[in-house]
Amino acid sequence: MTTAKRDTYTPETLLSVAVQVFNERGYDGTSMEHLSKAAGISKSSIYHHVAGKEELLKRAVSRALDELFAILDEEPARVGRAADRLEYVVRRMVEVLIAELPYVTLLLRVRGNTGTERWALDRRRDFDHRVAELLKAAAADGDVRGDVEVRLATRLVFGMINSIVEWYRPDGRGMSEREVAEAVAHLVFGGLRRAS
Repeated sequence: MTTAKRDTYTPETLLSVAVQVFNERGYDGTSMEHLSKAAGISKSSIYHHVAGKEELLKRAVSRALDELFAILDEEPARVGRAADRLEYVVRRMVEVLIAELPYVTLLLRVRGNTGTERWALDRRRDFDHRVAELLKAAAADGDVRGDVEVRLATRLVFGMINSIVEWYRPDGRGMSEREVAEAVAHLVFGGLRRAS
């Protein structure tokens, strides 16, 4: 792990370092000492900007959640047939996951052990529910298969998308975020859309 230099330290770089440490050690396994050592600053410098590690966690998971919820406000997610809106949302979810990979990875690893984690899980469930509603609407329109139970289909879609955090590495040698998004959409909607 690289250590941040004091002269380039900002609250944003502190957050980035904290997310990296949380993802490596687990949130519960991370102490303020770990964070100060990784950031290359004193614990008192960290406390100057945040109340503690739970505030860093809230900022990190909020960043991921805000980006995901913002998808639902984009025009292609709000206008048109439900199946087309759902397909757009699925593609954008993949793009956001890749663009915010460390933050979404952390979000997917929270377990509900703190107030912030429970808040994050509640918001995730709300997001998941809103996407599931799109799938239900697409099924009601007859645009997706009716023989696959909506809750199961939703879980499988989220499982496929969320698994990206386990294998995707933005090192420039693999697939681009657009290629991954297209592959996920092709697999999901190749199986879900009703044959014309």
